[in-house]
Amino acid sequence: MRLPQPIHNYFVRHIQVALNSLGRLYRTPLASLMTIAVIGIALALPSGLYLLTGNLQKLGAQWDGGANLSVFLRKSVSLEQARTLKGRLAQWPEIDSLQLITPEQALAEFRELSGFGQALDLLDDNPLPAVLAIKPASGHATAVAAESLTEKLRALPEVELAQLDLQWVKRFNTIMEIVQRTIRVMAALLGLAVLLIIGNTIRLEIQSRREEIEITKLIGATDGFIRRPFLYAGLWYGIFGALVGALMVEVALLQLLDPVRRLAGLYQSSFSLEILTSGELFYLLTGGSLLGLAGAWIAVGRHLSAIEPQ
Repeated sequence: MRLPQPIHNYFVRHIQVALNSLGRLYRTPLASLMTIAVIGIALALPSGLYLLTGNLQKLGAQWDGGANLSVFLRKSVSLEQARTLKGRLAQWPEIDSLQLITPEQALAEFRELSGFGQALDLLDDNPLPAVLAIKPASGHATAVAAESLTEKLRALPEVELAQLDLQWVKRFNTIMEIVQRTIRVMAALLGLAVLLIIGNTIRLEIQSRREEIEITKLIGATDGFIRRPFLYAGLWYGIFGALVGALMVEVALLQLLDPVRRLAGLYQSSFSLEILTSGELFYLLTGGSLLGLAGAWIAVGRHLSAIEPQ
């Protein structure tokens, strides 16, 4: 089905103007590449930090980023009773996983870490109780839910003490919140810088084509017709700047990929850096395009009206 002629002509004119604007960038390669490189750097910084934050959150999750509970059983609880309690607790929906640490295992670990082996040999019996190391399920890993689970565990007759370790989790989450807010502020400032860069570039292009604009106005061209090539120029700057920014981020991450993987291997971790996904690349291109259009629109609206044929 063919489009109506007016609509067909409308799209054809826009395609022609878009390609003509792209050709103008191609005919001034040095100036265009410098502008695109600066835009790319401005977009790469917040994008790279955003990816770094996501990788840190992933790393924190791998290193037991949620709350952890240590449940110390009473000395009177036998090992068989401790195993029965473990099986019962494994059925709770609030618990993701749990591990039983016997008194002998706890003493061996304490002996290894403390260095008091000779002093421990003087003890008549093992003073350490059995311990259940519990990791809450993902829906119960928040501070409030974990506190509620801790109180529920404390009420069990076999439990001497239930201890919740949330301190480092709170510190990690607070640091991540500060980093995320810093990235948002930086993204806003660098986005403003991109607007100014593109706006200034379009302003210079308007000034260099002043005579052409005056002649075009003399023969009756509308402001929309004159504005269109500059808007497409801003759009191209934004798109190419976003692509350059994505390329910079990818190159930086690829340089870090192997060293980070080797470092993670030393800690028996399978962690590896995540690169830009197709969705994130789409958002980056969309953001760059919108910034390019906005910067060009501001520059054209401000400077085009000041040019009138003499």
